[in-house]
Amino acid sequence: MMRQYLTIKSEHPDVLLLYRMGDFYELFYDDAEKAAALLGITLTKRGKSGGNAIPMAGVPYHAIEGYLAKLVKLGESAAICEQVGDPATSKGPVERKVVRIITPGTLTDEALLTERSDNLVACLYQGDNRFGFATLDISSGRFLCQQLPTAEAVEAEIQRTNPAELLYNEMLEEVGLLTGRSGTRRRPEWEFESATAQALLCQQFNTKDLTGFGINEQFNAVSAAGCLLQYIKDTQRTALPHINALNLEQQSHFVTLDAATRRNLELTVNLSGTDKNTLGHVLDHCSSAMGSRLFKRWLHQPLRSHQLINARLDAISELSEQFLVPELSDCLCQMGDIERILARLALRSARPKDFAKLRQSLQLLPELQQLLAPSASTKLVELKTNMNQFPEIVNLLEGAIVDNPPMLIRDGGVIAPGYNQELDYLRELSKGATDYLALLEQRERDATGIATLKVGYNKVHGYFIEVSRAQSALVPAHYQRRQTLKAMERYIIPELKEHEDKVLNSQSQALALEKKLWDELFDLLLPQLGQLQMCASACSELDVLNNLAFCSDKYGYQRPVLSDTVGINIEAGRHPVVEQVTKDPFIANPTQLGLGRKMLIVTGPNMGGKSTYMRQTALITLMAHIGSYVPADKAVIGPIDRIFTRIGASDDLASGRSTFMVEMTETANILHNATAQSLVLMDEIGRGTSTYDGLSLAWSSANYLATKLGSLTLFATHYFELTQLAEQLNDVHNVHLDAVEHGDTIAFMHAVQEGSASKSYGLQVAALAGVPKVVVSSAKQKLHELEQLDTRTPQSQPLLQQEQHPQQASLFNEASAVEQALEQINPDDLSPREALAFLYKLKAKL
Repeated sequence: MMRQYLTIKSEHPDVLLLYRMGDFYELFYDDAEKAAALLGITLTKRGKSGGNAIPMAGVPYHAIEGYLAKLVKLGESAAICEQVGDPATSKGPVERKVVRIITPGTLTDEALLTERSDNLVACLYQGDNRFGFATLDISSGRFLCQQLPTAEAVEAEIQRTNPAELLYNEMLEEVGLLTGRSGTRRRPEWEFESATAQALLCQQFNTKDLTGFGINEQFNAVSAAGCLLQYIKDTQRTALPHINALNLEQQSHFVTLDAATRRNLELTVNLSGTDKNTLGHVLDHCSSAMGSRLFKRWLHQPLRSHQLINARLDAISELSEQFLVPELSDCLCQMGDIERILARLALRSARPKDFAKLRQSLQLLPELQQLLAPSASTKLVELKTNMNQFPEIVNLLEGAIVDNPPMLIRDGGVIAPGYNQELDYLRELSKGATDYLALLEQRERDATGIATLKVGYNKVHGYFIEVSRAQSALVPAHYQRRQTLKAMERYIIPELKEHEDKVLNSQSQALALEKKLWDELFDLLLPQLGQLQMCASACSELDVLNNLAFCSDKYGYQRPVLSDTVGINIEAGRHPVVEQVTKDPFIANPTQLGLGRKMLIVTGPNMGGKSTYMRQTALITLMAHIGSYVPADKAVIGPIDRIFTRIGASDDLASGRSTFMVEMTETANILHNATAQSLVLMDEIGRGTSTYDGLSLAWSSANYLATKLGSLTLFATHYFELTQLAEQLNDVHNVHLDAVEHGDTIAFMHAVQEGSASKSYGLQVAALAGVPKVVVSSAKQKLHELEQLDTRTPQSQPLLQQEQHPQQASLFNEASAVEQALEQINPDDLSPREALAFLYKLKAKL
């Protein structure tokens, strides 16, 4: 047996081998020690090898799913080795082989998957300074690939797709893309060979070439897809009929979001790593799990095409206007996860409950189509058509599967009565046994005079006649003792033994026939797989549109207007997440960006709402581009190609990057890639270095965005010197969020107003944060001293240690408002009263 085990293990050295032995899956040697630590199971020893005891650990076969779920969450893979030979005819160990390999990215079992999140395996290939990237969701058959020009673009895609497993080629140079990721798998370079990849893909799709998929010239993407498909074949070891197409994703079709932007906007994962208080958490009220997964994909891939967006918006309008949302929700929430059920059907791993849920889901299609019958929008008509109806499949499943089937086919009782005459006959033999046993029991009681005699059955000893030991003297001579218990004796007689053989034989025959009929069901359903997948896709898209209609009604959202003119005009915009979690009424604010107003310099106190205001502009723009209504009284959104955010401060210690280095890296990415159609959010640029360096970088970045790129920009800062840009550049304007002081406290108004803020209120915010009063008081004194000096400290000397400060020239070499006013008057021409009034005027300008 160990020779057999070691032979199989040598073929799978990098995964845990779960070796079936009776009712357990056993692990040996290093696998046993590793599994015992990971799963918290007992490590034992059995036999010897080289004089040393062999470590062994095992888990019951009926509880394997729970242990597999724990392993994949830890990023581990496991090979399932089953008995495939017949014990009755085997000489030596029963033949065994690995039937599938469970890896984090290739899960299909319902118990192992997160219901409302995609579970992807991805493949990254770098060749000739370009990247190929492919993803596959084996639980749905969705197979995508694309070619990416830069490492930054790859990083954004990895963060968007968040694959459970990531394959990569040995020659990958940008290894930093793998930092911090679990489930990475290095693959040999030959698996990415272009011709081999093309041949493998053509064989899978049964096509002559890949021209029909539009990828025949995308060599790196094809290489990545080919390696990925080979990996899936190696792990699943079965046909993959549900993977029937490879779609090319093109970045030009979507609004591009880089990794930092996805992280800062908290679309589906917040900065703490959970989904709480994210945009997805607030907006996702989908009735089905497959709808929820699709909605998250939409959030991460906003569309550029106004035609496609308006088709979604028209559908949402119609659903709301016809009051279809509640009825559709009631219907869709009864629908199973058809998408994943079909994948298990294709892999022949579906369970009886899957077929029952598929039957229930298909039974709902006529009702869905009837609800959509009056619909006129292009999108809803298309979805209604794609749903189709499957009366033949419904009739088949209604006749074949019992109403409430057991979990596993091996338990029997799955095939419904009346579906197969032979099965019904074999079942009747078993069922008739009950009546026969009752008659036998009464006859033997009468013959022996033992009133307490019983005829019973258990799986270990079969049928028996049970008599108490006190009455065993009355037992006839032809009774043969089968088992002795503490207070009972059990016997068998030839007639009962003959009946036992007959019944048990009929039960085993019935179970074997039931398994055969079960396998035939797969063959009957698989030809309809493509149509069923199209139906599942239509149902999930309808669920998402219905969800967005529900949100628009519940939250008071309005339909955005998509314009061909570059710009963003939002009236009374609100942050979709903050307004739902805050206890106070949310203050709505406008945003106007466009021709002659490309950049807004946003000033105001800490905690005043600058970041909220900037993020809500980005989220409203993003929501409009996924085809959703938006939290605003009115929103006119022009064409947007990318959304950039540079918000917040965080370091990247794993990569050896400081907070300021991260800030500058993100800034560099924006300045290199933003265009005149990009929305750019910049928050507190330059705060991580000295005052002069930071101010200079912030001014130069803002000036470059305004004059060279012309991007639609919200630029938040505490450097009040930057507000002078509005006086120098026509496209730059100042806005601020105000606050009101009450003694030593401060009240934030959260209202956006034109012009720059008067001060930062940093000391008041520090007091609100709980900084000790003595520290705040000391800071006030030091602030007063610095204001008296009316200058900034040179960079080479510590700010708080200077006794004297040379007058600092204006950073931008332009006269201040006070200097300009002084240049325009002649003191000798002023009367005393005019001079005093002019002094007050200068004081106000300061």
